[in-house]
Amino acid sequence: MSGGPAAREQVLVDVATLAADLQLGGLEDPAGGAPVLLDVRWELGRSDGREQYEAGHLPGAVFVDLETGLAAPPSPAEGRHPLPSATAFQEAARSWGIGTGSRVVVYDAVGGTSAARAWWLLRWFGHRQVQILDGGLAAWVRAGHPLEAGSVERERGDVVVRPGGMPVLDVDEAAELARNGVLLDARAAERYRGEVEPVDPRAGHVPGAVSAPTAGNLADDGTFRPAAELTERFATLGATADRSVGVYCGSGVTAAHEVAALASVGVTAALYPGSWSQWSNDPARPVATA
Repeated sequence: MSGGPAAREQVLVDVATLAADLQLGGLEDPAGGAPVLLDVRWELGRSDGREQYEAGHLPGAVFVDLETGLAAPPSPAEGRHPLPSATAFQEAARSWGIGTGSRVVVYDAVGGTSAARAWWLLRWFGHRQVQILDGGLAAWVRAGHPLEAGSVERERGDVVVRPGGMPVLDVDEAAELARNGVLLDARAAERYRGEVEPVDPRAGHVPGAVSAPTAGNLADDGTFRPAAELTERFATLGATADRSVGVYCGSGVTAAHEVAALASVGVTAALYPGSWSQWSNDPARPVATA
């Protein structure tokens, strides 16, 4: 496990703050202080993220394709969404208009559960000035702010990436943490229990892992639950600041949301990028159901 942030972080930005930043900074003037907006429209089982984006997105937002921009090609050995190489991610981030000093805000239409992958990767690659828009697209629309259609191309950025800025687990470290620490399974509870498995070769969970569905981080309106509620939730699961904590999901996407939620209340958690899609493809790895 490599090192990462230990203190409570400003993971989220609310709609009112972002709207003010965009108005004061100027959408076309990065030097004026406006953040780079990344629209990470993605859901498991859907492939129309770009079409959704083009139909309506936050003004000035750039579309990010999770499958190609936030992951390397899938394989049974590495999982469905392996971490991209530094070279590939730097090229992608520059194409989105991210510079060395850019502030970045990421959002989606699913409570941040896909946008958090961009948040985590930017931090993993050493870019700390990134936040998740709390409530995402729905919160922006509820507040009465406009959307724009079509595509946005920003001036190319000059960000330089350096991997290692967030803690990670490989498959053996995940197995060890499940025995001697706290390994949270961020998938839906029925997948954890092995009742259903829509995409991966075996149903169940890593033996010793604790069920902690990502949906439990969110209120009914798609915003993150208050810090006190998140702290209580994670403490009940054994995930506290004084323990070694890791998170996995199906392929390392929604687990990043749980890492973000934990970071927001001062708990450092390592991400297991291979997640269940890697674990379940190895017949030598045991599977638990309960």
